[in-house]
Amino acid sequence: MQNQAFIALGSNLEDPLEKCREAATRLQAVSGISIEALSSYYKTEPLGQPDQPWYINAVAEIKTNLDPMVLLHTLLHVEKQMGRERTDKWGPRLIDLDLLFYGNSVLNIANLKLPHPEIPNRKFVLAPLEEIAPDHVHPVLQKTVRELLSELPDDLKVDRLAPS
Repeated sequence: MQNQAFIALGSNLEDPLEKCREAATRLQAVSGISIEALSSYYKTEPLGQPDQPWYINAVAEIKTNLDPMVLLHTLLHVEKQMGRERTDKWGPRLIDLDLLFYGNSVLNIANLKLPHPEIPNRKFVLAPLEEIAPDHVHPVLQKTVRELLSELPDDLKVDRLAPS
């Protein structure tokens, strides 16, 4: 059975736009994952530690037959293949792949909370998500992505890049 899921992609080191593109290519190559839509790329102000390079962020809508834990481990594996080392929670990173939504699943198990608990607080996730799935309903908050974005007090800069 194919399930819809949304993955956030982000990077702010070593040509972050290329790192995000590479991550999307690697995800598409995984058996059991098909990218259905990919947002534009956005240049975003860093959250948490302002003294670091700005990020490039995007969101991919996928269809998958992988269960949520296997999908999470796949994302972590792709990060590791690309050289990600998990050190500072808010620090710079080569690549960051976050599982945002998995269908309408609501899970709170070891290392996996769905939907991702920070979605309503992150403009750098909501802006690209709104581009590809404005009417997707958050299964806990019962609000669309468009509504969540319009209610967001976040004033961090999130600028859509021109297509290249």
